[in-house]
Amino acid sequence: MGLIDLLAASPPLFIGVGALLGLLIGSFLNVVIYRLPVMLERQWRAQCAEYTHTGTGGAAPVPEAAFNLIVPRSTCPACRARIRARDNIPLLSWLLLRAKCAGCGAPISARYPLVELLTGVLSAAVAWRFGFDWSTVGALLLTWFLVALTFIDVDHQLLPDNLTLLLLWLGLALSLFVGHANGVPTDLRSSVLGALIGYLSLWSVYHLFRLATGKEGMGYGDFKLLSALGAWLGWKPLLPVVLIAAVLGAVTGILLIVLRRHDRARPIAFGPFLALAGWLMLMWGPTLIEHYLALFPRS
Repeated sequence: MGLIDLLAASPPLFIGVGALLGLLIGSFLNVVIYRLPVMLERQWRAQCAEYTHTGTGGAAPVPEAAFNLIVPRSTCPACRARIRARDNIPLLSWLLLRAKCAGCGAPISARYPLVELLTGVLSAAVAWRFGFDWSTVGALLLTWFLVALTFIDVDHQLLPDNLTLLLLWLGLALSLFVGHANGVPTDLRSSVLGALIGYLSLWSVYHLFRLATGKEGMGYGDFKLLSALGAWLGWKPLLPVVLIAAVLGAVTGILLIVLRRHDRARPIAFGPFLALAGWLMLMWGPTLIEHYLALFPRS
């Protein structure tokens, strides 16, 4: 029996492989979460310097060393020593090193294994939910994007176009070329409608709120994220996604204010709540909608 046949015949093994793959991807997502905002900041700084140089005759911009998702290699923030491969095993290395740098003993944030563990658990859940099917590949891709976007938004209140637009186009392209496979991605018509309705709905709410209050209630990244979710899931789950995200955001905001861990004037990133709501609809959308409708029985 080949490996493919073995994975197809053994759901527990397939779920375990999904969890292991999730841990590995989680390690890479840590790099994306940290480096992508830095890359964007460097890009914006270079563009400003170039504009200043060409527009006002200022000093020529000084080229910076290469910095992307691959170069340079990961180092300890404290001692700048390169992280060895054996010290970069997802989750396990952090435990074996007792959360300290192998070189200087500086503490390693629990955030890194948390992202790896979360990605592993979510990937295992996706493998369990969709089984040995091509739709699992799509669901995993969507899940990994949502994890990266969640933590970047938490850290920087930023949903980079590099991720949201790529996720949007992936959803549209897969709906066109792969078709309707267990709902992930959705069919092409629902995908296009989902992308349009997802963007325009929050765009409309944003401008109505700004006209009524003179304040900005959310960022354009939120529109693009909901549009991307619509491209993957279709237009029908979008209203539940927004409602779930709004409730989760409101409850979280109230709790943070009550616990005095958040200033009322400081905005809370909405992207993580959209991502969580989108993932819940990915996993159990029809069931959640059915239970919701059951609260309002027809007479």
